[in-house]
Amino acid sequence: MGRIPGLGRVPGLLLCGLLLLGPLEAAPSGRVHLSSVGRFWHITDLHLDPTYHLTEDPTKVCFSSKGAPATNAGLYGDFLCDSPYRLIQSAFTQMSQETPQLDFMLWTGDSPPHVPVGELSTDAVIHVISNMTQTIRDHFPSLPVYPALGNHDYWPQDQSPTSTNTIYQAAAKLWEPWLQPEALLTLREGGFYSQLARPGLRVVSLNTILYYSPNKVTVNMTDPAGQFQWLQTTLERAAQSLEKVFIIAHVPVGYLPFARNITAVREAHNERLVAIFRNYSDVIAGHFYGHTHRDSIMVLLDQNGRPVNSLFVAPAITPIKHVLEPYSNNPAYRLFHYDTSNYTLLDIWQYYLNLTEANEQQRSDWRLEYIMTEAFGLKDIQPQSLLQLALSFRLPQTKTFDKYFSHYMVSYNSSIVCEADCKLTQVCTVLYLDQESYSKCVVKGRILA
Repeated sequence: MGRIPGLGRVPGLLLCGLLLLGPLEAAPSGRVHLSSVGRFWHITDLHLDPTYHLTEDPTKVCFSSKGAPATNAGLYGDFLCDSPYRLIQSAFTQMSQETPQLDFMLWTGDSPPHVPVGELSTDAVIHVISNMTQTIRDHFPSLPVYPALGNHDYWPQDQSPTSTNTIYQAAAKLWEPWLQPEALLTLREGGFYSQLARPGLRVVSLNTILYYSPNKVTVNMTDPAGQFQWLQTTLERAAQSLEKVFIIAHVPVGYLPFARNITAVREAHNERLVAIFRNYSDVIAGHFYGHTHRDSIMVLLDQNGRPVNSLFVAPAITPIKHVLEPYSNNPAYRLFHYDTSNYTLLDIWQYYLNLTEANEQQRSDWRLEYIMTEAFGLKDIQPQSLLQLALSFRLPQTKTFDKYFSHYMVSYNSSIVCEADCKLTQVCTVLYLDQESYSKCVVKGRILA
């Protein structure tokens, strides 16, 4: 198989995605949007597969299935494939109907598909990022957007370098309408940036691919691209300027919720990130990540066990899973509510598309999956509230964790449960981000089991 056919002509392929979009329902508007409550979008892991098409041979529906038969393929995708353009288009069409318009959008990376490295190229990756950027701009022409680079937003994937290169430069050019010159400068050089989003609110976009284990370029580097030093300096300046900070990145800090004892980034880099985030927890108002494709939370505790930061990993637009995985996620995007007076996070409205239903009905019916405070009886989504929620997961006679795990899969399959070791891994991941406390949680859980 050569390079992905048609990537040089992606716009032609993408025209197919504009056809046959089903009727769309307006988003629920049951709550009054008070003047002090702001709202913003978070989208992640679009993973466009331009080769997706319906055909009699299920092994040839999409390159991203890597030959596995996509036997349930429909207009809006298949759980063994990355996103057809029609799926992404339907999400943005639904989002753009939300009124009044939101304040900004966080976009935490990964536009190209999951395909073997030989099927892509630097030009192909740039082309896909360009198409996704233009699609967002077409749907939200006046909305500020703050992107972060993902591990698939480079070629070869995962190998993001520590200095300027063709892809960092291309991203800076594509995102020039959204970012200021100072932000574009560091984006070109290291794939990260900082920008004032509103008076008193700064978005810090980290390139956590520099710390990603598969990245051979940064092996044995203590501070790749000088990003740790830059981050500390940026947070210190924000503190002195009395700003609050939203941290955004693709690969999250902390441990993976689906694999025991494995950090999302290299363990040494994770420890340093956790230390920096603890030191500036009074400045940081929230963390927003992607990468895992699943819906999860984490609570950063200080050295005394006090909750100091809320961290949110958003589920993906792409529904893809490995053929051997027992579950995936329905396509999803989310909306945050926050207090515009102090940038405190208030709530999450999580939207999703039931992919099986959408394919059967041949229309996209994006709907509200849950409102976080209502789903779990929380006052808000501040660290103390998330800690209380996470601690309730441990109680034996509660269905709270079952609901959380259903949301983790974006309502993929209610018959799938997470118990024993699966639940222990999930709970320890939510509560403990550093090696020492996480290890103690796992050991204690095994003893109690």
